[in-house]
Amino acid sequence: MRFLAVCAALAPLALFACNSAAPEMRFDPTEAAFIRQEGKATIEGQAFLRDQQGKVNVRYAAGEVVRLIPATAYAQARFSQYYGKRKFIPALLMPTPTQETEYAAFTRTTKAGSTGRFTFDKVAPGRYFVTTQLTWVPKGGLLSDGGAMYDEVAVTGKETDPIEVVLSGN
Repeated sequence: MRFLAVCAALAPLALFACNSAAPEMRFDPTEAAFIRQEGKATIEGQAFLRDQQGKVNVRYAAGEVVRLIPATAYAQARFSQYYGKRKFIPALLMPTPTQETEYAAFTRTTKAGSTGRFTFDKVAPGRYFVTTQLTWVPKGGLLSDGGAMYDEVAVTGKETDPIEVVLSGN
């Protein structure tokens, strides 16, 4: 019986994997070049998910890589393909996207602290995706829980306070 439950849970994953290739368009580095400019804005936030196992607990993205990605046409197509209209992908449906070297070179990364807090400083004006993942295997479980999440922020260059981002799967 447990085998059937595992198979039923994995069926959507098999269908999703068929659609997890990179978008057909090509990455244009000139569209993402603003990420390499030094700005004055700060983006800070926290990444966490609620664990519904038993009672509601919060799991923080401690030590997870957080990415700052320019919201170029190429990145928007990737996010639309992977996330659809949601800002969260459950762990069982997370694709393993191909990581093109040039695309990755136009992103910034940091690590979340023990409470899932993260900061990007000296951010130039532009639109960005902020993304991370947080997965775990529940006690006594066989399948991963958690998932990947993102939010979108716009930096105008006129900010005097940090831009706050909450990555919580909502």
